Amino acid sequence: MSRTNPRIVLRDSQNILGGDPASRTRRVRVLARLLDSSISVPGTSWKFGLDPIIGLIPGIGDLIGAVISGYIILEAVHAEIPTLTLARMLVNVGIDTLLGAVPALGDVFDAAWKSNTMNVALLERHLAAPASTPGRRHNVVGVMALALVVLVLILGAGLTLGIFGARLLWGLRTR
Repeated sequence: MSRTNPRIVLRDSQNILGGDPASRTRRVRVLARLLDSSISVPGTSWKFGLDPIIGLIPGIGDLIGAVISGYIILEAVHAEIPTLTLARMLVNVGIDTLLGAVPALGDVFDAAWKSNTMNVALLERHLAAPASTPGRRHNVVGVMALALVVLVLILGAGLTLGIFGARLLWGLRTR
């Protein structure tokens, strides 16, 4: 029974807060759906999520989106995905953050570029692949630290690009 609703029964396999790989996959899938495709445009099959809406916050919106997207990458590091796949995930978030930071056009790009969905697909592909040969185990703490450094660099570049773009637009507007 659930503590909040005694009529709802949650089995352990349905627990999204668990530490097992299935729970982690569910968590990142829910987060990706929320960020990339949780809102439908009426009359079309087109969907967008909270990521482009958060990106509308001047100056820091895309950085907040990158931090939230970083959670999916950290879960992937915890799942010990290969370094090349981790690099692809970081590139997806980097593209989303850097191009999303461009005023006006970046918001449209943010709605179209589904980096979180792509990253969850990469993670699920890794988890579903049969482990035919045991790969070299990498230091999870080291890879997590490297991923955090890359995310901070992406955030810094996004902030710099956002400030530069805003100053450029302001200069064009005040001429």
